[in-house]
Amino acid sequence: MINRRRFLQSIAAAAITPSLAQSCRYGAFHMPALLPDPDGIIQVPDGFSYTVVSRRGETMSDGLRVPGSHDGMAAFEGNDGRIVLISNHELHATWGNDGPFDENFHQLPESFKARVYDRGADRTPGIGGTTTTIYNPATRETERQFLSLSGTLVNCAGGMTPWDSWLSCEEWFENPGDAMNEAQAKFRRDQRHGYVFEVPASATELVEPRPLQDMGRFLHEAAAVHESTGIVYLTEDQWHSLFYRFVPHVPGRLHEGGQLQALSISGQPAKKTHNWETQDIRLNTSLPTQWINLENVDPDEDDLRMRGAEMGAATFARGEGLTVAGDRFAFTCTNGGPARLGQVFTYTPSPFEGTPREQSAPGKLTLIAESDQDSLLKNADNLTIAPWGDLLLCEDAIKEVGNCALVGIRPDGSQYLVANNTYSTSELAGVCFSPDGKTMFVNIQYPGMTIAITGPWPT
Repeated sequence: MINRRRFLQSIAAAAITPSLAQSCRYGAFHMPALLPDPDGIIQVPDGFSYTVVSRRGETMSDGLRVPGSHDGMAAFEGNDGRIVLISNHELHATWGNDGPFDENFHQLPESFKARVYDRGADRTPGIGGTTTTIYNPATRETERQFLSLSGTLVNCAGGMTPWDSWLSCEEWFENPGDAMNEAQAKFRRDQRHGYVFEVPASATELVEPRPLQDMGRFLHEAAAVHESTGIVYLTEDQWHSLFYRFVPHVPGRLHEGGQLQALSISGQPAKKTHNWETQDIRLNTSLPTQWINLENVDPDEDDLRMRGAEMGAATFARGEGLTVAGDRFAFTCTNGGPARLGQVFTYTPSPFEGTPREQSAPGKLTLIAESDQDSLLKNADNLTIAPWGDLLLCEDAIKEVGNCALVGIRPDGSQYLVANNTYSTSELAGVCFSPDGKTMFVNIQYPGMTIAITGPWPT
């Protein structure tokens, strides 16, 4: 299994500032140079190769189309050496016909439609959700693929749980009956949106969609689970977002409810961590924290973050990717920093996390990296820990910054390219490794595909 404890335990963190020329001077692992791809899909290092695992528009095993806009993803151990991939699809029906259905959704069997969260009066169903792919690394073939969560909207990132499920997060807030504007009034919504849904890796068909309402209704981005307590940490993709945690009544049984809370910096209520106008969140300085209980976490209006900030919660510049990183959690803020090119924070839980004793040894928030114009990495989004202990981050850079790449950061702060999307303007997303660490998966959001990259990865 991947050792997630190596990174950050030894980090003498530096800002993400080394230039490309400097980025390969440090560390034991040196990634080979990237090679042009004659197929025009993605550049990978010399000695590595890739396979397309999933491609938008192809027919799946259940007869539906592979949805587009592949986003957050996780890899689980399957039977007989197979890998189970669960991938989000960041789709809204008003953005085009990239979903799994054609215009004949109303003709599908009622037994299937009953498991579509928002049927849109059987005319405009939600087309976000997840697909599950059974991949055989020995043959490099996709053996089965099917829709596993349907009827949701704009499923961006999420998180893997220790009990082998995927938390799929809606980065969208919409009420029943809402039309986005007069021109789009034909799009009907039957359900409330802005929730987290759970998809077991063991699912073999479309799951029953159950919104985890106690985990809050807001523009969810990513999730990560504290294994020893079952606490779930959550990010929010807003310019002034909160960092949340959900303390479940019963660890591992999220549907039984719990308490949603927002992080606050002790002694600095409602602190802005953006470093936009005032650069007073310093690199590598750990800040003690406390947690604020939130009320009315399933609101009619998208105001949870504003109410949390009024109560003293810290705010962040577009919280996005979030991952377990040893004894702490690493998360990105895509627009943070003076250059608005991104930040990476860590949160180290208290030894008494989630209990009344935690204030005697509070959890700590630390800014470990901040991009500027000289950084290789810009506008970090999804992230994971590599088997060799480095942090790997997907870029979601604006067009003016350049194409989006997959960038590694060593514990000393130096950077290097792992893969590069020079053939489109799409962001990369969903980076993760197989349970044995031998295959890296990453999504190219547009036109929509999952790539499996193999080669001499260090373990």
